[in-house]
Amino acid sequence: MAEPRVPGGRGAELDLPCGESVNVHDLDMGMREYDCTCGASHAVVTDVHPPSRFVPEFLVEVLRETVDTDDDLGEFGTPHVMGVVLEEFPTEVVSENVEEDSDVGYALVWVTDFDSRRLHEIVVELLVELMEHAVSHAEDDAAMTQFEENMLNFDVEAFVEQYREEREFSGPHDQAV
Repeated sequence: MAEPRVPGGRGAELDLPCGESVNVHDLDMGMREYDCTCGASHAVVTDVHPPSRFVPEFLVEVLRETVDTDDDLGEFGTPHVMGVVLEEFPTEVVSENVEEDSDVGYALVWVTDFDSRRLHEIVVELLVELMEHAVSHAEDDAAMTQFEENMLNFDVEAFVEQYREEREFSGPHDQAV
């Protein structure tokens, strides 16, 4: 018996920014990119991916201590990171709540119009902006000055390259399917 296609239901279809669509059952938890029929690779993120996919764990801890979340998602994590990306790039990111579909193993999924490397760079850039905003509210001019000086020497592309190399984001689950 065929299952109906309902939003957030079993077998949900995601309409991708490129105009193509993909069934959530074609996106597994270990996937970081999806090779689309449009010819592009789209970054894939699920709520089970830790925020340390993008930045070191010590920074994740700092963000968890600093960022106050008042939603039902708990402490600062991947859904919050992707919420910031979605807010900044509303037409380049699609998301789906599939918590009713126990076959996929995740509750939330995001697919972007850009590949996983570009998404990684975007996330780092947005987290730096978030940290800068937090430091500016600390009312500590010395801390703000030091942060700004450190950011002048911070190369996002070099950081992402080194972080991905250290995290070995080149294994079988980091390839497009």
